[in-house]
Amino acid sequence: MRPGVADSLRLDDVDEPSRRADQLLVETIAVGVCGTDREVIGGDLGYPEEGTDRLILGHEALGRVKEAPEGSGFAPGDLVAPIVRRPDPVPCPNCAIGEWDMCRNGRFTEAGIRGLDGYAAGRFALDPEFAIRTDESLGLLGVLIEPASVVAKAWEHILHIGSRSRWEPTRTLITGAGPIGLLAALFAARLGGEVHVLDLMTEGPKPDLARDLGATYHHQGLDEIEEVEVVIECTGADAVVAGVMTHTAANGIVCLTGVPSSGQSPPAVELAHELVMENDVVFGTVNAGRRHYEEAARVLAEADRSWLERVVNRRLPVARWESAYAPEPDDVKTVIEFAAVGDATS
Repeated sequence: MRPGVADSLRLDDVDEPSRRADQLLVETIAVGVCGTDREVIGGDLGYPEEGTDRLILGHEALGRVKEAPEGSGFAPGDLVAPIVRRPDPVPCPNCAIGEWDMCRNGRFTEAGIRGLDGYAAGRFALDPEFAIRTDESLGLLGVLIEPASVVAKAWEHILHIGSRSRWEPTRTLITGAGPIGLLAALFAARLGGEVHVLDLMTEGPKPDLARDLGATYHHQGLDEIEEVEVVIECTGADAVVAGVMTHTAANGIVCLTGVPSSGQSPPAVELAHELVMENDVVFGTVNAGRRHYEEAARVLAEADRSWLERVVNRRLPVARWESAYAPEPDDVKTVIEFAAVGDATS
């Protein structure tokens, strides 16, 4: 597609990936489709690599190593999930120590989003340090590692903030039952305590997916849910974002993963009063670092396969790419399959 040009997405032939001697050659198995892709397609986000006017989409991906340099730590046949973000070239203090997800000067690049081609192609080159080894038993479900890494980072920060005092959360609220929300509920269920999921859907796969984790599913709004210690907000809906900020118990923590469309929020003075008087914290998070990908890979490898299979509930071949980027009512996670898991090295 041409970044900044709405609806310019197309299926096209491109050159073989340019690959340095120290890089992996990876054959693509699948790419996931998410809201960020649709923002790029709509012309609201993204820019191309330097020297070109087009961008290959695809930041959630799974592939199999086809060629690997000696000493890389990988071998042909390894299943890998690629990391999305690359550090800025300066680098800033955080990028210099591998914390590129916390870049301070904004000069990072992101595969399939800004300044770097993505993985929605038959093959791609990949630096070994940005490849995450994936459990073979996950198969195509390894495509969930990228969205799960966002959740792993969110929980890492929540638990770190909570350690400021004696804090033992017993009630967690997840707003939104899309892939990020459901994966956040999966992580929450592993930590124990009550898990509540709020979403608009009353039918379809989402309510059952939440309940099968042991979570309580809600659809009527925040008023039906008691105050909680932790909120992970995954909708980006203005009213929900505003509501959850004042729906926590004392010492509560709210993590925002969605971006409100209008920027509306509770009156600043009112919100500040509650944050101060109850020692609350509201923070935002985006992207993830290598350790978060590794934690995501570990959690998914230990998760119930049949549940993950129901999360990845729409799989389409490359020939049906247009349908893949058009959401349907019962979608949870849509993926585009480039090759069967067992065929990628043929």
